[in-house]
Amino acid sequence: MRLKKIALTASMVVASLATTLASTAALAQAKVQFFPSLTGRTGPVAPNATPFANGYADYMKLVNARGGINGVMTLVEECETAYATDRGVECYERLKGKHGGATVFQPLSTGITFALTEKVANDKVSLITSGYGRSDSADGGVFKWNFPLIGHYWVAGDIVLQHIAKQEGGWDKLKGKKIAVVYHDSPFGKELLPIVQERAAMHGFTLQLLPVPAPGVEQKAVWLQVRQQRPDFVVMQTWGVMTPTAIREAIAVGYPREKMFGTWWSGAEPDLKDIGATAKGYNAVMMQHGAEPQAAVVKEIMDKVHAKGQGTGPKEEVGQVLYMRGVVGAMLAVEGVRAAQERFGKGKHVTPEQARWGYENLNLTQAKLDGLGFKGVMRPVSTSCSDHMGSAWGRIHTWDGAKFTWASDWLQADEQIIRPMVKSSAEKYAAEKKWTRRSPQDCQS
Repeated sequence: MRLKKIALTASMVVASLATTLASTAALAQAKVQFFPSLTGRTGPVAPNATPFANGYADYMKLVNARGGINGVMTLVEECETAYATDRGVECYERLKGKHGGATVFQPLSTGITFALTEKVANDKVSLITSGYGRSDSADGGVFKWNFPLIGHYWVAGDIVLQHIAKQEGGWDKLKGKKIAVVYHDSPFGKELLPIVQERAAMHGFTLQLLPVPAPGVEQKAVWLQVRQQRPDFVVMQTWGVMTPTAIREAIAVGYPREKMFGTWWSGAEPDLKDIGATAKGYNAVMMQHGAEPQAAVVKEIMDKVHAKGQGTGPKEEVGQVLYMRGVVGAMLAVEGVRAAQERFGKGKHVTPEQARWGYENLNLTQAKLDGLGFKGVMRPVSTSCSDHMGSAWGRIHTWDGAKFTWASDWLQADEQIIRPMVKSSAEKYAAEKKWTRRSPQDCQS
């Protein structure tokens, strides 16, 4: 019955969203920009993926309330993947040609991203994969259509390890230490490993790699290993139901929460709210933003969307971590179109190929971000042909028993380490797929 209720609720949300946005499309007539939304409102990641989808939809509604993208209205259509790769590919195929062509896809899944990377290159449609997907796709010289804007897994892992080293008094203090990595046994989980392995080789700490099969609800054997080995720290690359399960198992074996560090898919309110005070001390890196209830953009969404009865989900989640990630994802999607309009025609619908140029030429200064309502939430983002990420900053927040509070200043991933890793991996992929690195002329296109 509970599953039926969840499915019914998800269906009602999607139906409401479709109705609202269909009316927006009718008003805008031909001047619409289509943003498909691949959602995970059902399945093992539903508690986490749902607020992302709600934040994404609400920000698009806010853009329309502001007058659109220089007068061009946004149109969102959801397609449910349940975090399954095959369903994600089906959604992509169904939506890519609708409403004048999909502007950009945000799969919210590393598995789906892997499956779509070759398809988008052929179809000439962009992917924004902020914080997930292929870390090597930051190399725009190989991955023309992939944009891991504002961070990928190697950035997350490096910032977590930097924070741990800083707490310990420097990288040299990690020599001889043991760090366990509890990770989802999938492309999502495995993508973290290269950076922790690189840092381990550099600084002399050892790794205890502990894969957990999907969906991650059975972890007792893993945490018994943690109890036996007593690593100095645990880094978690988890998502959905796997995260609260891991924290509960850590509590059961007596592993201290202040020694646990999640990546940015392992540190949001749904992961900890039902555990509460016993999870106090748990940490996670944030992809720039955290919970942002006082941000100007959140207040504007409450005023112009929720106050008018047009909110996609419960107003209580507005400003929470994963809701904000959806808001940020929508903002990046929109601002790429705005950048493209500067070249191809202000106030005009842009094609998927033109939108790609916008994502490759983003220049979100602090003044621009502040003007959009993201003051104190984000740092500047600037992309280029060679850099499809545009920013490598993050912060650590800690659960105080009831909410997350900031536990670090801004930290920047060490690109002297990460860039060569990205380039090497990208070139290996290009060789396997018989792709050629883009020419200077192609970078101008």
